[in-house]
Amino acid sequence: MNFLAHIHLSGDHPKIMIGNFIGDFVKGRNLTDRFETEIAKGIELHRLIDEFTDTHPVVQLSKDRLRPKYRHYAGVIVDMFYDHYLAKNWEVHHHQNLHDYAESFYALTAEHEHILPLRVQNMLPYMISGNWLVNYGKTEGLHRALSGMARRTPFESKMEQAVADLVQDYKSYQEEFNLFFPELKQFANQWIIENR
Repeated sequence: MNFLAHIHLSGDHPKIMIGNFIGDFVKGRNLTDRFETEIAKGIELHRLIDEFTDTHPVVQLSKDRLRPKYRHYAGVIVDMFYDHYLAKNWEVHHHQNLHDYAESFYALTAEHEHILPLRVQNMLPYMISGNWLVNYGKTEGLHRALSGMARRTPFESKMEQAVADLVQDYKSYQEEFNLFFPELKQFANQWIIENR
C-alpha cells in the first residue's frame, strides 16, 4: 500500500500515523531505541501491512496482470492503484472529508518534523504542494505521481505508462481492491487493538 492507505490504517492515533508514514524510510531493528513507543509501533505496523499486502493472493492477481510489462515494479504500481481507489471512494472508508483529512495530516507532519528522516523532510514540500493524498483519487494525479517515481528510479520502469493499464482494466483492479482492502483493514485494526 502507498502513503494514503498506510496513514488511514493507523486509525485515529497520530503518532502511529507518523510512524506508519515514515516506515519505508527507516531501516533496521531496535526501533524503540531510536523512536518513542507509538512512533516505533507505527513503523512496525507499516512493515506488517507491507508483508500482509505482498503475500495476499488477491494482490497477486493485480500484480500478475502488470508483471509482464513492469516486472519488479508491478508491486509498486499496484500500491499506487489501490491508493487511487481508496482516495476516489474515501467517503466509504472514513467519516472525514478527504481534503480535511489530508490537511490535518500535513499539519501533523509539521508537528513531528524533528523526527522525520531527511528524505521525508525533502519529499514533504512536494507532497503538500501537489496534495498527493487527495490527487491520488484522480487518474491525472496518479499519472503525475507515477511519472515522478519513474524519473527517480535507477532503471527503466515504464511507470509513467501505468495509468493506461489501470484504465484498460479499471473494473478488475477495483474489484480486487474491494476484496482485499477490508481484510487489510481488519488486520491492521486488530494489530492496533492488541498492541495498544
